[in-house]
Amino acid sequence: MSLPLFQFLLFRWYYRLFIWARFLWQVSRIKLDLLPTHPDRSAGLGFLSNVSFAFVPLLLAQGALAAGTMANRILYAGGHLIDLKLDIIGVVAIVLLFVLGPLLVFSPQLSRAKRKGRREYGALAQHYVREFDTKWLRGGAPPGEPFIGSSDIQSLADLGNSYAVIKEMRLVPFDTKTMLHLAVSTVAPMLPLVLTMVPLDQLVDRLLKIIF
Repeated sequence: MSLPLFQFLLFRWYYRLFIWARFLWQVSRIKLDLLPTHPDRSAGLGFLSNVSFAFVPLLLAQGALAAGTMANRILYAGGHLIDLKLDIIGVVAIVLLFVLGPLLVFSPQLSRAKRKGRREYGALAQHYVREFDTKWLRGGAPPGEPFIGSSDIQSLADLGNSYAVIKEMRLVPFDTKTMLHLAVSTVAPMLPLVLTMVPLDQLVDRLLKIIF
């Protein structure tokens, strides 16, 4: 009874993931008005990575399923946890691909937005710094205009910050922090397998020695 129920819930989550992926693909066909200077470093699409946390229950279930399979191999087939490290890495990689992979459909538009932003803001910066150079270094400033406290300095710094945001813009609407959080959610159910290598009492003793 429990296995069909588990399979039903698992495939239901996969169906939700399919709907989400199809929705993202349809949205990516639209010509989006992306802003390369958006502070999320994803041209305004950074909020999409937050939706991936809704699939944490699926990641936990997959991690628990993989942990059970590995526990059988360790306890009844004479395996060792250290020998299963490639399996763990593979599970994490596949799960991350399923959850974050649909967001990659926006990469072409993000790439175009970054190239366009660097081209346009580069031309704007070139024009501004030429005028700044002419005014303050070539004697173009009006007589008596003070250099200290001039808004030109702040404007130049703001323009540099905007160009730096474009330069640091990602080609995917998620960051390594999101990937790390999802990976930890997948690996968390596998942590009890560490007890197959180090008994609980020894592990507690080592922790106490580290603390005290």
